[in-house]
Amino acid sequence: MQEGTQKIVVISAVGLRQGGTLTILRDCLRYLSTEAVAGKIKVIALVHSRKLADFPGIEYIEMPNVIKGWSRRLWCEYVTMHHIAKRLPRASLWFSLHDTTPRVTAQRQAVYCQTSFPFYKRSLHDFYFQYKIALFSLFTRFAYRINVHRNRYLVVQQQWFKDGLSKMLHVDKSRFIIAPPQRSLSKVIPESIDLPCYTFLYPAAPDCHKNYQVLCEAARLLEAEVGTGKFKVVITISGTENRYTRWLYKKWGNVPSISFAGYMSKEKLYGYYDAAHCLVFPSKVETWGLPISEFGETGKPMLLADLPYAHETAAGCNAVAFFNPKEPQELKSLMKRALHNDTNIFHRQPEQKLEQPLAKSWQELFDLLLAED
Repeated sequence: MQEGTQKIVVISAVGLRQGGTLTILRDCLRYLSTEAVAGKIKVIALVHSRKLADFPGIEYIEMPNVIKGWSRRLWCEYVTMHHIAKRLPRASLWFSLHDTTPRVTAQRQAVYCQTSFPFYKRSLHDFYFQYKIALFSLFTRFAYRINVHRNRYLVVQQQWFKDGLSKMLHVDKSRFIIAPPQRSLSKVIPESIDLPCYTFLYPAAPDCHKNYQVLCEAARLLEAEVGTGKFKVVITISGTENRYTRWLYKKWGNVPSISFAGYMSKEKLYGYYDAAHCLVFPSKVETWGLPISEFGETGKPMLLADLPYAHETAAGCNAVAFFNPKEPQELKSLMKRALHNDTNIFHRQPEQKLEQPLAKSWQELFDLLLAED
């Protein structure tokens, strides 16, 4: 960011409280904090709670009640934000970090498109087990459209998402910035994990779009062929979290080769990254797919859903194979070959050329967002 007249940046992130979206908020404010402390800009952050992302030099407005329902969230975005903007000094940039574009007064607006659910292919299965996720995928298609043309830029993490949103929203590609997530600089000291046999690992949240069932069924089929004790599939659910995971446990909990390991701390997860032999990632929709990046650094094999997000996230990784996320039989065959050390199924995933404008750091991103036209 260039020296000169101090600019005012408003970060709107009242809905970000956990997971990868909270990481983005923290990383964003961590960078802006250094600029604010240096006196280059003034930063105002609208958040659920300051405790979630507390950094020096930033002025916070806490809005803890917005998360209590979609109606409150919509009212906040399209009514409350408008009034808040009137009370604040005119912002050089109003940057919404969570998909929606509020009606505010600012020299420039931008939105970070964090959820790829508009491209999620819902099923009756999803409505039965987690209807909120199925409805959310419908809601986001609607929410993205509201006021979208007020934005100078839309920020996305991947090329395929840029292409899809540009077509869906009728927004020219020149108004999208691709900003792949940066690797965290924090060092994780992994736990020591001892695995007695070949182990497949799938770390994911307990949500139906994570598609655990295709892996569980593939494990059952593989066990029927090779016997018990030859391999293990470790998944990071306990089978008690919600209706979906209880169904998973009821149907596949008696398969000895499947370990319902439950939630893992970062240290334990990285211990499994070090110890496991192969990552399996069958999720049906992701904005990025962080475990692919994290496990990919080990250089060990990965079996990934044959979907655009996985191809982009795995770019540059050395040992990758793809499968149809609807076909447990196909996944079983790949798992069997991996178990028998058949390396012919794995290939290096080529790097993908990303379109400009491209930002590889928060500094590069804000230089673009604040640059004079």
